[in-house]
Amino acid sequence: MSFDDIINISPYSLDSKEKEKMLTERLLELTAFHRRNCKEYNNMLEALNFDETEVNSYKDLPFLPVRLFKELELKSISQENVVKTMTSSGTTGQAVSKIYLDKTTSSNQQKAMVKIVSDFTGSSRMPMIIIDCPSVVKNRAMFSARGAGILGFSIFGAKKIYALDDNMKLDVDGLREFLDKYKGQKILMFGFTFMIWQHFYKELVRLRDGGITFDLSDGILIHGGGWKKLISEAVSHDEFHKRLNDVCGIEHIYDYYGMVEQTGCIYMECECGHLHASIFSDVITRRPIDFSECDMGETGIIQVVSVIPESYPGHSLLTEDEGVILGEDDCPCGRKGKYFKINGRLKNAEIRGCSDTYATKF
Repeated sequence: MSFDDIINISPYSLDSKEKEKMLTERLLELTAFHRRNCKEYNNMLEALNFDETEVNSYKDLPFLPVRLFKELELKSISQENVVKTMTSSGTTGQAVSKIYLDKTTSSNQQKAMVKIVSDFTGSSRMPMIIIDCPSVVKNRAMFSARGAGILGFSIFGAKKIYALDDNMKLDVDGLREFLDKYKGQKILMFGFTFMIWQHFYKELVRLRDGGITFDLSDGILIHGGGWKKLISEAVSHDEFHKRLNDVCGIEHIYDYYGMVEQTGCIYMECECGHLHASIFSDVITRRPIDFSECDMGETGIIQVVSVIPESYPGHSLLTEDEGVILGEDDCPCGRKGKYFKINGRLKNAEIRGCSDTYATKF
């Protein structure tokens, strides 16, 4: 099954049996493709004595630890076909993952993201406030995860402004002018969790105390990049929502889970507070003692699969996060597929989310 076949399916419409059949077919094809075209990947499968004829489900396919992308150049295309290199977030001194994209994979990432996010925001493009600074996206050939996130979500914006300048200071006049211009319209807002808290929320509180307020009740905020720093400051998911609502009236706030190693197939938070796997991806939790699959409701290491990566062998990855699958096909929001929560990073794993790495530097 090709990606072009999958993109025409509604992103949360397949039940568990239908999705497993589709994922198994597609991921077997990607495994064979990368085995033929990536020497390092083939060597790893040979070392595992992997036999694709013994695979009954995509859950039986081998997975690569995400850390490998920091150690090896893993790509299934020639260098001349690389149009974009994406790098993961990392604190100073950390190695970063490098992900090599060709035109096809880059285009498919964008197509999948449009289908996923539109299910939450609607298909119409909206005026957009990016809660970050413009300098992050200047190098279009070498994207950081932070820049990739901004540009990925920017396709949903009709008219865009950056709320912060390059010194990470709130552009109060620019924000006021933008909100006056699009008063009464839905406005999309995007940023990384810690930056929103540190440079946007706290400044709005300071301004409010001085008699200056902003009405963002028509806003839809999408944020991601990790919670580690905020949790250490005793700011929970619910507190984050409540405080932002108190200071500017915003009600529609959605977190998402994603990584540069599988850009495009992000996991959006629904109205019920659950992260959802679309038809483009899935989540498996595994026990650290033997990597066997966890039961529903049991905490384990997060494995993610994706139907998108053709330029590099990133279709089945073991992350350094732990979480729990809460259910499948029965979320009250009505979307089919697995829904889950992330508990946090594994003990002693490097900080790598855009929000958390920035917070560490900050």
